[in-house]
Amino acid sequence: MIDLMLEIKRTAEERRSIDSWFDPAEVERFEVRYDQIILKGMLENPPPKKSDRPKKRGRKKQTAAKNLLDRLSEYRREVLAFMYDPVVPFDNNLVERDIRMMKVQQKISGTFRSKRGADSFCRIRGDISTARKNSVSVLDAIQGAFEGRPYVPPSDTS
Repeated sequence: MIDLMLEIKRTAEERRSIDSWFDPAEVERFEVRYDQIILKGMLENPPPKKSDRPKKRGRKKQTAAKNLLDRLSEYRREVLAFMYDPVVPFDNNLVERDIRMMKVQQKISGTFRSKRGADSFCRIRGDISTARKNSVSVLDAIQGAFEGRPYVPPSDTS
């Protein structure tokens, strides 16, 4: 599965550089391979066998591999979203980076003293993140905000 995902990622990067996206036949080939890998994994990770022990309440426990296969199967469109839409990134590193500062702040001080302080922190972090993602100097963006001309990214209405 890892090899397939990396192959799709490489193909997406190549296509992005030449402004041409996946054609429907290519998407279908990748989806068929994805489904074959899921099926092979399901055959190699069958559900737990029934035991002679007294029944416990709730669902039968599955292996971690089986849980992963179930999720990959159920959320196929979401897993492969980067293949369907060139705007969707392959990973979520930017999102994780954005959340990290909030978690560091919570870890250091335990919490915010007020809702206003939390709102201010989130606005400032959001402005910094927006500036970075748009290759704008963070210091220029902060200075512009203090001078009444906050950075507003260009709208993508294409």
